[in-house]
Parts: sequence; C-alpha cells; structure tokens
Amino acid sequence: MADTYDLIVLGSGPGGYVAAIRAAQLGLKVAIVERELLGGICLNWGCIPTKALLRTSEIYHYMTHAEAYGLSNEKPGFDLAKVVKRSRGVAGQLNAGVKGLMKKNKITVVEGLGTIAAKGKLIVDKDGKKTELAAKDIIIATGARARDLPFAKADGERIWTYRHAMTPKEMPTKLLVIGSGAIGVEFASFYSDMGAEVTIVEMLDRIVPVEDHEVSEFLTKQLTKQGMKVITKAGVQSLVNTGKGVKAEIKLADGKIETNEYSHAIVAVGIVPNTENIGLEALGVKTTKGHIDTDGQCRTSVPGLWAIGDVTAPPWLAHKASHEGIIAAEAIAGKHPHAMDVRNIPGCTYSRPQIASVGLTEAKAKEAGYEVKVGKFPFIGNGKAIALGEAEGFVKTVFDAKTGELLGAHMIGAEVTELIEGYTVAKQLETTEAELIETVFPHPTLSEMMHESVLSAYGRALHF
Repeated sequence: MADTYDLIVLGSGPGGYVAAIRAAQLGLKVAIVERELLGGICLNWGCIPTKALLRTSEIYHYMTHAEAYGLSNEKPGFDLAKVVKRSRGVAGQLNAGVKGLMKKNKITVVEGLGTIAAKGKLIVDKDGKKTELAAKDIIIATGARARDLPFAKADGERIWTYRHAMTPKEMPTKLLVIGSGAIGVEFASFYSDMGAEVTIVEMLDRIVPVEDHEVSEFLTKQLTKQGMKVITKAGVQSLVNTGKGVKAEIKLADGKIETNEYSHAIVAVGIVPNTENIGLEALGVKTTKGHIDTDGQCRTSVPGLWAIGDVTAPPWLAHKASHEGIIAAEAIAGKHPHAMDVRNIPGCTYSRPQIASVGLTEAKAKEAGYEVKVGKFPFIGNGKAIALGEAEGFVKTVFDAKTGELLGAHMIGAEVTELIEGYTVAKQLETTEAELIETVFPHPTLSEMMHESVLSAYGRALHF
C-alpha cells in the first residue's frame, strides 16, 4: 500500500526544499525524497561551501597585503586541511538547518533514490528496500551534475570537478582551469589567492561570456594583474594524468597546439541535468537537450508533473530554483502565481573582483531593438571604495532611452554581489530613471555608485 500525499518533491536542493516548505505552508501534505544530503548540491557541494573557501582566500589575501593598510603580518600561512574542514562545517551546519525546517513544517523526508513509476506514483529505493509513494502532483527537482570532458573524465586525483576542488588533498602548485563561467573563475580566484599559479582556458572570445562585454574585459585585466594567465578562443584537446601531474594540449586561436604540464586541472565546462533513470522517458516528458520543458507555472508536458531548477531551462541558479519552487507550490495549491521573468533574475560571481548583474547587457539591449542610454561609474570615484582599499571596478546601467526603463545593470568590484539586489528590486517594481535619480543613497557607501551610474546615463554624474 502506497503512502499517500498531496505533493511529492523529488530532490531537496534550494528548489526542492523551498517548494516543499511553501506547499506545507499552504496546507498540503508533503513528502520530499532525497538520495544524498538535504539541501542538495548548492548547500552541500556548491554555493555555500565555495563561499566559505572564498572567504578564507579573501582573508588570506588581506593578510599577505597587510602592509597596504599600515599593518604588519610576517610570514602568513595556512593549513589546507583546516581550510577545507571549515568549509565542510559551514555546509554541515546548514544541512542540519534544512532538517530542522522539514520537521518544523511537518514534511516527511524519505531517503533513497526516487523513480517515477507512473503518473502520481513514485518508488524510493534505499539499499534495496523499496517504498511506494503516491500523490496527485510530483515536482521534479533533481538538479544537475558537472559535465565531464569526453576524452578526460575527472579522477579526483589530478583532474577535478568542483567537488574535488572543494576538498583538495593537496594544494595545487600549477593549476589549469578549463572553462570561465562562475564556477571556473571562482576556483581560479581561490587557488590563485592561496598561492597557486593559475591558467584559465576559455573556448569563446572572452571569459565570463554571459556578462557584459566591458565586465569581461575588466575581469581579464584584473586576473592578469593578479598573475593569472587567461587564454581565450582556445580549447583543451587532450588532458592526461601523468601520475605526477596533468599534461594538457591546448589548441590556440591561431590553430597552433601548445603543450603544458600542470599539477592539477579543474574541469568547469557546464552541467548535465539529472533526468536519466527517473522515469521520464516512459511518461513521455518533453525535454530540450536533456533539460525538462516547462511553462510559466513550472508544469511539464505531463499533467500532474512539475519541474524546477537545474533540470529545466537556464539560468541555472539556486535562487531561480527557489523561486520556481514557490511558483510551482502555489500553482499546485490553486493559487495564481506570476510566471518567472528571467530578466529580473540576478547573477553573481564571487571571484576577486566580484561580478553581479541583472537584466540585459548593452549589446543584448541593442540587439533587441532598444535605443539605449548607458551610465558608468568607477570605484575610484567612490570614497568608501577608496577607504576600503578596493578602488578597482565599476557600475554600469542600461536604460531605454525612450521610456527610462531600467533594462540592465552590471557591476564588477568589491561586494557588488550584495549591491545588485537594489537594481533587481528596481526592475521588479518597473522603476524608471526618474525614481532612481530622486532616491537618496547613504554616504559613505558603495551603493552611492549605483546612484552615480544612473546619473551618468543622463549626463548628471556628480563625482566623476
């Protein structure tokens, strides 16, 4: 006899557990199925533990540059095992927090590998013991995993995915990072600040290619200034674990093959959705390149089956998954939530310098047919940035010249991942330049640059 619920959530990442909580708040009887750890990849092996590592490297950077602040700190060092232990401790603390939230909201947690046996039916396998669950609605929130290079699968010794890079047994001396998205440049920043010699290889013509072109250019200059080597329009054709390191053949933009040896390599070339072997094929669920197709309410092509997060279309971000979880839960409960507007989803990269953006880039706005007004303000013009010793970076805003609509905002520099939400709220509220110009920003703060960037777009910048 199947255990019956109103809703079953398959996967407990930031999309799944949030969907379960919201559904429980709305009075539904909910079960959540997880094969590994509550909180999913983001909490246990992604967003959170990487930020703990990056905080360590940030502090270590300040330690090694103490003299710039009038301080002395002779021979700073670190214990890699303790660095990793702290990161894992942070993840463990939040994992326990999710367990508490499940209990608080009376959500049944079922451990094991879940497979959708038929519409409204799910089988959970835990060490050979099978449990049958039933519900009118099922949300698929199974996430994604790192994509391997077809010719060089990660071995955990010399060739790493993000998981291996988070729990290193030894410190790389010469590191190759393949791919320059958020994951690639974050690990490049971490290991570079901890003392490794880092090379980044990107197939496209610029790093962080989803960002505004000026952000990519600025980041390249900053990483190069920090001692990293950045190679664009290039692809790794061969990657071999030699036992003592990694031998890589890199095809450069001019067609020449460059062979180099590294102590380790991190493969950060995208993700693969976890949609195999969970019963989707038999149900005829429509997908695109493996990712599940959904409508604005997160419905799949099969009634009663919903999908959220990295198993669906991009952007593949934790906060996008969480908001989709809320949308799906509310739709299932008979509410009428607004569809997700991907233009209002901010993106953050926690490299040094940080990157944050929301909405259209200048190029994308022009491609969409907008006549634009663009404002830009540098960190060097901001008193707080100078006082912090963080005067490298800029804030850029893009407006519709005809209506004053804020189309996009793009930042690079210290703490911009905390600033971007101001522009995200402005976009959600459909704010125009008029409201932003009339808003009072506190002094001295980094946020004043947001105001100045808006003023700059209309020829009114005050401090530069």
